[in-house]
Amino acid sequence: MNVVNLTDPALMQDPFGGFARIREEGPMVRGSYPGGGPPMWLVTRYEDVRSVLSDTRFVNNPASVPGMEVDNIREQLMAARGIDQDVVPYLLDSILDVDNADHLRLRRLISREFTARRVIDLRPRMAEITESLLDLLDNETDLIENFAYPLPITVICELVGVPEQDRPAWREQGEALMTHTPGAVNAPWRGMIELSRDLIERRRANPGNDLLSALIRTHDEDGDRLSDRELITMIITLILAGHETTTHLIGNGTLALLTHPDQLDLVKKDPGLWSRAIPELMRWCGPVHGAQMRYAAEDVEIDGQTIKKGEGVIPVLVSANHDPRRFDDPERLDVTREQDSRREVHVGFGHGPHYCLGAALARNEVEIAFNALFRRFPGLALAGEPERQYVPWAWRLAKLPVRLSDYVSSDIARAWRG
Repeated sequence: MNVVNLTDPALMQDPFGGFARIREEGPMVRGSYPGGGPPMWLVTRYEDVRSVLSDTRFVNNPASVPGMEVDNIREQLMAARGIDQDVVPYLLDSILDVDNADHLRLRRLISREFTARRVIDLRPRMAEITESLLDLLDNETDLIENFAYPLPITVICELVGVPEQDRPAWREQGEALMTHTPGAVNAPWRGMIELSRDLIERRRANPGNDLLSALIRTHDEDGDRLSDRELITMIITLILAGHETTTHLIGNGTLALLTHPDQLDLVKKDPGLWSRAIPELMRWCGPVHGAQMRYAAEDVEIDGQTIKKGEGVIPVLVSANHDPRRFDDPERLDVTREQDSRREVHVGFGHGPHYCLGAALARNEVEIAFNALFRRFPGLALAGEPERQYVPWAWRLAKLPVRLSDYVSSDIARAWRG
């Protein structure tokens, strides 16, 4: 069986076509990161991906595999990237990396801030932030730099309790993580740990009506519910996860609509279609292409292939979201695509116990952003070459130059996904 190199530049440049070919070769394939431990299984088909994500026989923490010591593949990858040993625990002990009672404990501490009711209450503030950012745009601007990034980072920082003056530092450290140079990510990870420690002390001295203040109270009153390291890791996870995905869904979605003017015309004429367009954009050009590594807690059979106890598994979200077994003509962007009112059909936010806590927040932010952007600037058009960032398991733009008015015909994005 061939082993897929997950850092292959061709696969990162065209994961849609690459995983389509892989998916049709078989439902299960082997994948590896050069120098990053043993091969893992890649689950590529829609029903199998949903099954793995919801199956309790797969765990996120290899220590949860009973009766055997399992190498942590992510820890090996971090070692290969030159990440210092004292930094690693902050990256491996997040809410994304624990199972069962620990996962439920951490999830309960923050879940109330991300309920549908809480998000609805936040919509007026999100709209206010959106309009204020659009007011500041020049006629020619980089939409990532000046809109897609500042909107979600402002929203999540207000929710968590990060002061405005601290936000540029968080952005600087987050951007510094996007490097393949071994050892180069130590400084930004350490920077975020120190930013978190400093923020905790300031919030402890001057608590507010925000999530961090509530978490600090929980920590100080009952350390068994939230340890020192868990508190720091929670802050980093919330801030990074709370803006990265939304930023790049806004960027990807804007480019998709600008390069599919027929679909853009549909939502302009009928804004009620945004409720279908957002999940379709998340399916078609979602920013996250692979779920967190899982480990088989026992032997599990998928489509005739046995995943042995302790082996690593990655559900390939981008492959599932383009699986023709589930989606008719999956490569076609269709903002009128029928959605299932009973459940979310795409797996861009995951599925099962680790389904993205911030999904409702992200959906609402993106809907508000697109509605306002195309209402305010109906002549929005590309004004230069979009710049991609090539990162495994991600689909993201570094720059999206646009012109707010004066429509110009453009074939700039031919090489993107036009």
